[in-house]
This record gives sequence, C-alpha cells and structure tokens, in this order.
Amino acid sequence: MKLNKKYKLVKVIILSIILLFTSTAKLNASEVETPDELKNLYAAAVCLMDAESGRVLFEKGGEKQLPMASTTKIMTCIVTLENADVTKLVTISKKAARQPDVQLNVNTGEQYVLKDLLYSLMLESHNDAAVAIAEHVGGSVEGFADLMNQKAKALGCKNTYFITPNGLDAQNAGGTHSTTAVDLAKIMSYCIGKSPKTSEFLEITRSANYNFTNKVTKEDGTVSNGSRSFSCRNHNAFLSMMEGALSGKTGFTGNAGYCYVGALQRDGKTFVVSLLACGWPNNKTYKWADTKKLMNYGIKNYEYMPFDRIPINESKLIPIEVLNGQTEEIGAKSMATLAVIYDKKNKEDGILIKKDEKIQVKYDVKESLDAPVEIGEKVGSIQYILNDKILKENSIIVTNSIRKIDLLWCIEKIWGLYCI
Repeated sequence: MKLNKKYKLVKVIILSIILLFTSTAKLNASEVETPDELKNLYAAAVCLMDAESGRVLFEKGGEKQLPMASTTKIMTCIVTLENADVTKLVTISKKAARQPDVQLNVNTGEQYVLKDLLYSLMLESHNDAAVAIAEHVGGSVEGFADLMNQKAKALGCKNTYFITPNGLDAQNAGGTHSTTAVDLAKIMSYCIGKSPKTSEFLEITRSANYNFTNKVTKEDGTVSNGSRSFSCRNHNAFLSMMEGALSGKTGFTGNAGYCYVGALQRDGKTFVVSLLACGWPNNKTYKWADTKKLMNYGIKNYEYMPFDRIPINESKLIPIEVLNGQTEEIGAKSMATLAVIYDKKNKEDGILIKKDEKIQVKYDVKESLDAPVEIGEKVGSIQYILNDKILKENSIIVTNSIRKIDLLWCIEKIWGLYCI
C-alpha cells in the first residue's frame, strides 16, 4: 500500500515537472516570436514580408487558409496585364452584368476598353468589371480561374485556391476560394516588384482617380466614346497614411471579414503586409491599425544587408590544385584561383535582417580539379543561413584558365631545359 502511494507521488511529481517545462518552453517561444508591439493585432491571420527576398519577418496564423474577399483582385489584375492586350474592347455578358454589389453597373452588350475595366476593378473593386475581365481574358470565369491558380502555383503559393476573379465567397469540387496571409503577401510582392508588368500594376493601383466612358463600335469598324461616363476613386486609404506607401487592395465579404494587402517602400526597404479576417462590420478601421503597426515594426527593426557585405572567410577561398594542369615549370603545382559571384544589379541579392541577427556562412568547395579548367567554371558554393534556413546560395568560380598537360607542353618544357 505504501509502495503504491510512493509510486503515485513520484508520478505526480514527474508529470508536474513535464507540464511546467512544456508551459515554460511555450511561453519562451511565444515571447521570441511575438514582439510586444505586435501582441495585440486584430487580424486572425497576419504576414509581414520582405518583398525583395520573400522572407517572412513576422506572421501570426500566416499559413491558415481563409477566404480573402477582394484582395483576390490583385491576382486578377496581374494575370490580365500579363496575358492580354489592355487596349482591346471587352463586350459585357449577361453574367457579368448580373454580379452583386459593388458594381460599375455595366449593361449586357456594352463595350469597354480592358484597361478602363482594370481601373474599375482596382480603384472601386467592382465585381461586374472583374467577371467581364475574366471572361475576356480566360474565355470564361472558370478558364480565368485556371490562369490564376497556375500563376499562384508558379509563385510558390501552396495553400491558395481561386474560383472567382472578384473574391466573392465561393466553393466548388476543388475547394473553397481562399488563401493564406503568407501566400497573399507572396502574390503582392510579385505584383509590385517581380512581374514584367509591375510598372503597369503600380500605375493603376496608385492612381487617386480615373475617368472613362463606354465605347461604341460603328458599322465601319471605327470606335467612338459612348454616352455613359464613369469616375473611379481609389479606396486604398493606406496610400495617404504612411510615407512610402506603394500599393494595396482592400476586401470584405461576410465569410472573409475585412481583409487587406499593402506594400510600402522606404530607405531601400520594401515591406508587404497581408491581413485576413481583420474584424467585421463596425471594425472597419482595424485593418489600418494593424497595417501601420506591422509596417512601423518592419521599418524600425530591419535593415537591408547585401550578401556581398557579409564577411567571408578567405581561408575557404584559397587556390585549389588542378591535377594534370600545365605550369610554367616542370614539377610545379597547377593552381586555380577562386572568387564568389554576386549579382549586384539584382535587388534580391540581399535581405532584411534585425540588428541582433547573425547570418552564418557555409562553404562547399572542391578539394581539387582535373584539367582542363575554364574561367567561370563553378567549383563550389557559399550558402547564407539564418535560423537554419538557407537564404541565398552564391557560386564560387575559377578565375583563371588552365590547360591540360599534353605532348606539345612536354616537348616545350624539355626543350627549354636542355636546348636553350
């Protein structure tokens, strides 16, 4: 009986120690991951990203898949810019004309310039414009959704699924129209800096106002302005909230709540913030509070570090022997000199890091080479590692050419020794 009591007591003590250790470990992890200034964010899912490198600087529920409402339209816009001639005319279908609010209020059979509809899409978030665009570019809404999903996959978005071009709540056999905060930040980072149509995207999304008319095609094929005039106003209030605000898109549906994705560029640093489920009606300003907190945190705590400024261990880059390589003298060793290649013209050849973060450098270089060796031949690499994640890999190359020993070289060297 006494043994049973002792056993139970020991068991309780061990369990208590385990629980204490677990809770302490969780607390410490939470404290490390969530700075004080970011502990009271409203959004259910958040991501702060270095737009140039794609590094996630902070996230909360960043991989949780949620509906994203009209933030969808940044993908609609970039896919259209990359796949269509924006000077072409779009004829409005019955399906497009019947879309719910918010609407441009187009009519079936009317014609509009595709570029004008993109301004309607991005400044006023018109749902009918989105469907008209999708049908024109993709042949159908479903065809356009395929283009959106292909682009998302190409950008590395692993938990994103598009059904509609306007972001209205939807489900089909493939899943729910949704994304994650991290994926949405990836898409915006691409739109503002990596797409071949970045300048066009920014021109549209940064415009304060835009005016246009419908078009009429006459019997002789000429096109003139129609009788309907439209004026669009940009509803991205963040553009005037912070210095360096670059672009953004708001969104709201009953399932998604208020959503936002925006970008800011200041002092050579570019940040993207994405927010999903950031309050519901009566909480309309929550997204602006969260966005400013995250942007200010990024500006204050992160600095741009080019990889070519990170100190290199020169002993790892000493010349390496080239076996059977020609030399000036018989018996000498043939050596290849090395250098690291940096793409200084590429803004991605650097990363935003905190002042107290230290990037580790890992070297992988061949011990020897076989002749012949050509200038520029890759013989190894340097990896830059932070928190066990490889940030970047640069090539180590040979900077001198070395020919292989052949009969002619042997004759020349022997002649030099005995005949001169």
